Amino acid sequence: MVMFDQRGTGAGALDCPALQRQMGASDLTVPTAAAVRSCAAAIGPDRRYYATADTVADIEALRVALGVSRLTIDGVSYGTYVAERFALAHPDRVRRLVLDSVVPSWNVDPLQLSGLRETATVLRDACAAQQCGTDPAADLAAVVRRYHDGPALFDTLVAMSVGAPSFPGVPAARHAAAAGQPGPLRTLMAQVHAADAATAGELSQGLHASTLCADMPMPWGGPGTPLAARAAALARVVARLTTAQVWPFNKATAAGNGFIQTCLYWPPVPVPAASAAARPRLPGVPVLLLAGGHDLSTPLAGTRAQAALAPAGHLFLVPRAGHSVQNRAAGNPAEAEVARFLAA
Repeated sequence: MVMFDQRGTGAGALDCPALQRQMGASDLTVPTAAAVRSCAAAIGPDRRYYATADTVADIEALRVALGVSRLTIDGVSYGTYVAERFALAHPDRVRRLVLDSVVPSWNVDPLQLSGLRETATVLRDACAAQQCGTDPAADLAAVVRRYHDGPALFDTLVAMSVGAPSFPGVPAARHAAAAGQPGPLRTLMAQVHAADAATAGELSQGLHASTLCADMPMPWGGPGTPLAARAAALARVVARLTTAQVWPFNKATAAGNGFIQTCLYWPPVPVPAASAAARPRLPGVPVLLLAGGHDLSTPLAGTRAQAALAPAGHLFLVPRAGHSVQNRAAGNPAEAEVARFLAA
């Protein structure tokens, strides 16, 4: 087994103090425009060198240096995207892939429409296990309408799908908020946000912004789109969304999440974005896809779509687990499955 620090991580982590304090380990916390601009300025022109294509090239260089003919890659979350892009770029250099909490090879939707919709299904399943006696999706929709806090609430639920996928305390707090008593829910949201703090060495928000804003096909186009053109383009795309595409949230949640609001202010970089329409089939090597049924960070729908494009793929679902099945699922249910897969 070989482990290495991805560029921009570890001892060389890109450190943007203001952005790091505001976002911690979250993808979706909404940063201030000033923190985003300050981070981009601190990294400077070198921010163009942190796209996933650069990491793929680093892995290939490492493979050559090690004298290894083919690699078995185990990726979690963003690591699955790196593994998939490596396999697509070097199909003859891959032995097998383990993809845990899958970011599809065409990347995630920055508007987070799949996660917004799947929140209803996930919360209803969690509520059934706790015998809540209320409809959590209807409560959530009422809270979003009443308090206009969709981005922060979605961020909280996604964070809990990583660390607490049974969503303890959520049903009662959400139901009280829907009835006009938001105090318990706001306290819960503050606690989750505080627990999501992280240093740049643990999860660099400077690298996060440099990579995502280079890789993601945004509503305004590629990463080279001028800043002045982005807000209007985003507004046009969001205006065309339907209620069904965002419920139990709203259009403002799609437009206001941390992915969008970070890259809205991230300076143009001269790197090509991956095509949102391109959904290539993975090479015909064995692929194990691991998914948690309560994962809102990388929702099950994306994993199923990727599995359909893996000719030798097998999906292993842990129904009430959250994000990062190998590291966090109670009882480590994937351990035997991964061992069997790697030994085959």
